[in-house]
Amino acid sequence: MAGQGTTTDVAPAGTGRREYSKSEGAGRRRIGPGLRTFLIFVALVALGALIFPSSYFYRVGTLVWINTLAVTGIVVLLGYVGLVSLGHAGFFAIGAYVTAIGPNYGIPSPLAMAGGVALAGLLALIVGRPILKLSGYYLAIATLGLGMLIWMVLSKEAWLTGGPDGMVVSGMNARNLFKMVGLSLKSAEAWYWVAGLVAAIGAAIAVNLAGSPSGRALRAIHDSDVAARSLGVDVAKAKSRAFVISAIYAAVAGALLALANGYITPDTGGFMHSVEMVTMAVLGGAASVYGALVGALILTALPQVLTVFADYEHMVLGGIMVLTMILMRRGLVPFIADLWNRRKS
Repeated sequence: MAGQGTTTDVAPAGTGRREYSKSEGAGRRRIGPGLRTFLIFVALVALGALIFPSSYFYRVGTLVWINTLAVTGIVVLLGYVGLVSLGHAGFFAIGAYVTAIGPNYGIPSPLAMAGGVALAGLLALIVGRPILKLSGYYLAIATLGLGMLIWMVLSKEAWLTGGPDGMVVSGMNARNLFKMVGLSLKSAEAWYWVAGLVAAIGAAIAVNLAGSPSGRALRAIHDSDVAARSLGVDVAKAKSRAFVISAIYAAVAGALLALANGYITPDTGGFMHSVEMVTMAVLGGAASVYGALVGALILTALPQVLTVFADYEHMVLGGIMVLTMILMRRGLVPFIADLWNRRKS
């Protein structure tokens, strides 16, 4: 009887603990990492809208969110897989130019934008397989060549792209989107919200990708192609998928820039723009979407602040970047996260 009493007492207690743990775990799982990232980004967008005093700040904020979206694609490619691309400005420019050219031929801006994104993704799929067989410096040079080819086409085919002088972008006005829901915003404010919300969606998708089986396969490739292949990962297919996803992010960002600016030039597909995007990713933290935001914020907003240094602006900016990379080799966000964890422990 005593032994039976002991067994009876223990079982409900154990069951109670398990039920509590399940309930607690369910509570913790109500907000997944993707949704949490989306809400954080939206909160930051709203914070900016509350504190910006003029259209100029909204304009800079729009550029920050557009760059954040483009750099999130670099995070997928560089941070998740470990592949360096120096030609992603080409995909950015494809999204921008197709969005600009479409309305000239009677194609509505949303369809032109979708066409630009699809074209960038298709090109990445076609050229990705042979290019991604390379690695290291060879891959960087191959993607650089691809980007330069796109830039040359945009610069030389003046009958279609306007040549080096660029072209005016007509079509969609973001204000109309908000009027449909009863909100009256200035053009700069409307594009700020559109860019911010699209960047938030892109960041949430990237975070969900990282936690998915496909994302874990990409991270396995980052550590070792051979080890990933031994685990049954189709390395070539996974790399190609990441390359296409990254190109789509860049093309969407390019389309948004074209519509928000109302004017584009071939410089959007230039080599320096590709370097700038990679630098943003590395500076903020190449493996984190929050790093993409921080890097985009620094390299987009800081030059506006450093104009007070006049001729020394680029020297000061370069010095800040060099010191940052020497002291924080994994980027700002991982460095801050490590400091926080040490303080907690």
